[in-house]
Amino acid sequence: MPASAATDLGEVPDLDLVKRSQAGDTRAFDVLVTRYRGRIYAMTYHLIQNEAEAWDLAQEAFIKAWRALPNFKLDAGFYTWLYRIAHNVSYDWLRKKKIQGDGEFDDERTEHRVAAGAEATPKGDVAPDTALRNSELGQRIQAAIAKLSPEHRQVIILREVEGLAYEEIAALVPCSLGTVMSRLFYARKKLQEQLQDVYDTTL
Repeated sequence: MPASAATDLGEVPDLDLVKRSQAGDTRAFDVLVTRYRGRIYAMTYHLIQNEAEAWDLAQEAFIKAWRALPNFKLDAGFYTWLYRIAHNVSYDWLRKKKIQGDGEFDDERTEHRVAAGAEATPKGDVAPDTALRNSELGQRIQAAIAKLSPEHRQVIILREVEGLAYEEIAALVPCSLGTVMSRLFYARKKLQEQLQDVYDTTL
């Protein structure tokens, strides 16, 4: 197919690309990978804090998505579906490595058994936290976020970095709106405790 036709696929909506992929069009799936690989990598990186492993997990998520695509019933957005696959892959890795965050607020963990990943602000292929790493304060904030449990890390990134609405976060996790609000409250409280001097100097 001419290069111009391949380029045109970049303008095709997710739903149409999914249908083409389900029919065996690997080029259509390549477009979906290109469209979301930056966000999926950013999510896995924020969760596990390891660049090499994050790339591997992101790739594994796309492989699982390709294999599961015939069973995707188009009853949810492709990215929402892909996101859940990616954070399940990441959480499986975390469980194997026995990395469960700071272990606080376990009552929430019992409500939502599958722990969360987190997306970052890049919408393309930009490495996560590039802006934050450019300053000492940014590094402190990143370190503080990394100390949160996976559930709390997820919602704080989705809300404060991605800028998603509470309802969007609830749909992505998935969990109730009340759980989103509760996790955000405790995540912000924990960050404030760790960065108290920053809060004091900015008041």
